[in-house]
Amino acid sequence: MKQRKLDGMNCSISNALELIGEWWTFLILREAFFGSRRFEDFQQHLGIARNILTTRLKKLSDGGVLERVPVKEGAKRHEYRLTPMGRDLYPILIALTQWGDRWLHEKGAPVRFVEHATGEEIADVAIMSKSGQVLDARDLVLKPGPGANEETMERLRLLNVAWEKHQQSK
Repeated sequence: MKQRKLDGMNCSISNALELIGEWWTFLILREAFFGSRRFEDFQQHLGIARNILTTRLKKLSDGGVLERVPVKEGAKRHEYRLTPMGRDLYPILIALTQWGDRWLHEKGAPVRFVEHATGEEIADVAIMSKSGQVLDARDLVLKPGPGANEETMERLRLLNVAWEKHQQSK
């Protein structure tokens, strides 16, 4: 397996960014969610150079985010469809869009996300407790998961010790 630049990090974010962290990739994903499937559609809507688009589509296909399938049986032309792994990125794209609308787009949202069944705009993406309470970063504690290595476990232990001291000093 090819060694990735961020392999030394015991971090799911670094692993995700290795696959989808380049800005053209997010725009390609946006187009896939907007319904683009063919190479020409992606290129037309994005104005991206063919060689860059080819490289990004291949990486997304090889990584399991998109599936490259023939347009019809026996056809030489292909289209790109989101896989379940790719569809799981939708909340991330919506959250990034909502953040951009809130902080970077002065004239308001260029695109609204509306629930098909009700015609109502969706709520902002939020982190919620299991009981449905909206949480922010101050409400969370980081604990080692099953994939944590020794370095990550020690870092989180020190982080939590510092947090406990901070809470006691209040």
